[in-house]
Amino acid sequence: MATDTRNLFSELRKLDRHGLRRILIFVRGLLMTMGDDEAAAEAPGDPEVTYRLESVSCGKAGCRSCPHGPYWYAYFREGKRLRSRYIGRELPESVRKLMQ
Repeated sequence: MATDTRNLFSELRKLDRHGLRRILIFVRGLLMTMGDDEAAAEAPGDPEVTYRLESVSCGKAGCRSCPHGPYWYAYFREGKRLRSRYIGRELPESVRKLMQ
């Protein structure tokens, strides 16, 4: 386990700013899924995240069930770019609490 952690930290040090931000959002999502309410609170410098419920077209010719969903997506700014991440059919409980 300790060797795996050291290898992970070593690989993280090789990432650029964009890669580290993606990891940050991914890890926060994992913590929120596990019910860690502190992870849902934004820390200074963290991107502001907007959650949207969307229906998605699969693009397959003749698909009779399009659009699919609805699915939750998280939107955030990274520099001047607007980025999105798929969340799933349901929001984690901690995110739902923040939205109330």
